[in-house]
Amino acid sequence: MEPAFPFLAAPQDSGSVLDRAFAEAAERADDDHDQVTARVLDAAFEQFRRMGIRRSTMEDVARRAGVSRITVYRRFASKDALVEQVVRREFRRYFDQFIVDVQGAETVADRVVLGFVSSLRAIRGNPLIGGLMDAEPDAVVPSMTTDGGRTLAVVQQFVAGRLRREQQAGNVARDVDVDVVAEMMVRMSASFLVIPSQVVDLDDEEQVRAVARQFLVPMLGPPPTAR
Repeated sequence: MEPAFPFLAAPQDSGSVLDRAFAEAAERADDDHDQVTARVLDAAFEQFRRMGIRRSTMEDVARRAGVSRITVYRRFASKDALVEQVVRREFRRYFDQFIVDVQGAETVADRVVLGFVSSLRAIRGNPLIGGLMDAEPDAVVPSMTTDGGRTLAVVQQFVAGRLRREQQAGNVARDVDVDVVAEMMVRMSASFLVIPSQVVDLDDEEQVRAVARQFLVPMLGPPPTAR
């Protein structure tokens, strides 16, 4: 069955939607959309959220945005291009929110715990992405798991970058391989997102925090001062 997000696995030289969302979040780039484009994106978000991607057409989006179908096509050459822009904007918001959520934590351990909670909450609670994972899992999950690992790789890059900053600040020992740690953290998060748990209640934030503290924080090893 064809994934809902085929553009997540774009060729290496073009970069995927997640690559670009990550880069924009890292650079704090501002959206340069005009008002009509922004209105179309908002309408598409609402249309996809309510009806799903497969059952939505460009005509549906145009009608919801209050513009002509030609206007939509002038800005987005295809439905895939429109879906890419909408999902890219949501993932960028996720990356931005992740950074905000962990800023107030006092220790690297607290930041790991908050980051884990933030990730699960942001994606599961996102009206579009989380909603599609519930409504169209057969379309969304393959995009995350059968794209040669590119989706997970971009998120892993993001987490590894955060951990590398912690390492440079002396909060994580130099001999810790932050790339491997980030890989394990991201894969653990992804497994909770795509495979329902019968043991861990993801709606229980305290339980999710406890899981992160017990299983993710030890990956960082003993604090450098304790060595």
